[in-house]
Amino acid sequence: QVIPGHEARSVESLCWAAGDRLFGAGLGGDITEYDLSGLSAARGVDGGGGPIWSMVANSTGTQLAIGCEDGSVKIFHVVPGGIQFERNLDRRKGRVLCLSWRPSDTHIVAGSIDFFRVIDVASGQTVQRIMVNHQVEKAKRECVVWAIAFLSGGTVVSADSFGRVQFWDWERGTLAESHTVSTSAALSLAVSEKEDSIIVGTSTGATYQLQLLPVKLGGQEKRWVRTKPFQFHSHDVRAVAHSPTALISGGLDAQLVIRPLMEKMQKKGYDAVLRKFTFPHRRLVSCARKARMLLFQFSQYLELWRLGSTEETGKDGEVLPLCQMPEHLLQLKSKGPEHIYCSCVSPCGTWVGYSTASRFQLYRVRCDGDGVSLRKV
Repeated sequence: QVIPGHEARSVESLCWAAGDRLFGAGLGGDITEYDLSGLSAARGVDGGGGPIWSMVANSTGTQLAIGCEDGSVKIFHVVPGGIQFERNLDRRKGRVLCLSWRPSDTHIVAGSIDFFRVIDVASGQTVQRIMVNHQVEKAKRECVVWAIAFLSGGTVVSADSFGRVQFWDWERGTLAESHTVSTSAALSLAVSEKEDSIIVGTSTGATYQLQLLPVKLGGQEKRWVRTKPFQFHSHDVRAVAHSPTALISGGLDAQLVIRPLMEKMQKKGYDAVLRKFTFPHRRLVSCARKARMLLFQFSQYLELWRLGSTEETGKDGEVLPLCQMPEHLLQLKSKGPEHIYCSCVSPCGTWVGYSTASRFQLYRVRCDGDGVSLRKV
């Protein structure tokens, strides 16, 4: 299923709440609930703190916490038919880039630039503020805390722009362990349900797994150990998820990769195979075969091109010299903020149609000698 995009609705974070209700938030500053049967935005509420960088639901799915540009963390209550603003938590300077609830829902940890803080939900006050850069001698560049997780034992895990995954004792404010997983930024992290495995996504396209293993065989003391990296992406890995049987990562290369954890697999089958899904699954280029034209679909406009031609012949796969170059015939801009959902050009090349979530447009194209005219039908 695809929920069509919208100019004013960038999606920075998504989360499920109250069972099967899907909420999204982004730099437009609104919290949007999606209609999963109509595949559209059902309703939106202004977050009241400028662009929203992060949003997470508590363990019961009854409350949403959002982290805003103005440094505020706000709590919204999920009610039938929407959400209601509940209260502001302690506000500090610096945009809130990532959030995580403690599994017991008593505290929220909020990551910003150069520091993160732990907030007591009942009082709304910051009870701990930890600088992530104090142990780096004269750090000249700022350290962005891109992802954060609160474990049930009280440990806070942070992933930052220096490529580090760090484990903190938040009550004492001390660093317990630090792992430099990458020379570039660590952008995302996800923790398994049993909290014995963590997946980290980086800006080089690599994903890493950290596992909590005993130091000595059969011993009680355990340490986090980094396993080998997996290079399945070519760009930033902005989103990761940890299922009971697989590690899932999504990158800016528009690929979703599911890597099974082989030790969790009982038998061979579809679930035990590495799966890569490339997006989009819909056709963004359509061909007018008779007229030798191609129509390219972008989010807010269409482009119509006439293919070049050659007088040479050759084998399949060979590049032939062109006697006529490809020609850009027209660019058709969509009016309104909705993104184009689908488009098509007729085989004869004289009709172009496209639709958004709410309307359909049909145009007549005429090519007279050198000029191209377009008439809305």
